[in-house]
Amino acid sequence: MINGIDRGPSRCDGHRSITLPEWRSHGVPLLRAPREFVTELHQRHLPQPGTTVVAVLGADDRVVASASFGVRPQFSDGWDHRNALLGHLRRVTPHDLKRHSPSRTTVLLRCREGVPDWTEQDGAWMWALRAAAELHGLRCGSYLTLTPAGWQSLGDGRRGRNPNSGSWALGPLHTVTELPPRLPRGVSAVPAEPPLPQQPPVAPVTSLDAVRALEGTHEARTARRTAAR
Repeated sequence: MINGIDRGPSRCDGHRSITLPEWRSHGVPLLRAPREFVTELHQRHLPQPGTTVVAVLGADDRVVASASFGVRPQFSDGWDHRNALLGHLRRVTPHDLKRHSPSRTTVLLRCREGVPDWTEQDGAWMWALRAAAELHGLRCGSYLTLTPAGWQSLGDGRRGRNPNSGSWALGPLHTVTELPPRLPRGVSAVPAEPPLPQQPPVAPVTSLDAVRALEGTHEARTARRTAAR
């Protein structure tokens, strides 16, 4: 940061990653009911592998805001992850920077393939979670993964088999509610067009020769009547 302006990462920033022992030493507050928390987030967002879900918990440990997003594979640095988290936090909830101490907690759920144990990318996301929470005035909370083996809270060892990274395929299809209602048999789905207004009858078109012939006949009849008188 130069003159209060964020100029991006520099060589002096160090390695933007956190190892699992370092994460444990930070004293991250534990979730009261991690299984119910993961299930709630999964039902809300149906994350697929490659999806990250960030949630904000209130003082009562309930979800007050959440957002899910995907990150391109070329963005693997903790700095990029921090910017992505901070951008989504700003969209879904106001900051608490004016408070003397944070009252809300931010938690991260990352759905990915591979082993459920800690990876280098998990370390980069852990660094990003701590940095984004601090810049938004929040307390840094748990970091969870969703893999084929199930869910796991890294650092405290709590885990479960369901949901997992493939459970999104079993979720409800929300687009069904956007389909039109089913009509009974025999009823056309195309609305009937309104009847066209009736036009006055149009006299048939007659050729010019026929018109002249009729005029001549009419004049002849008139001349005969005059002579008879």
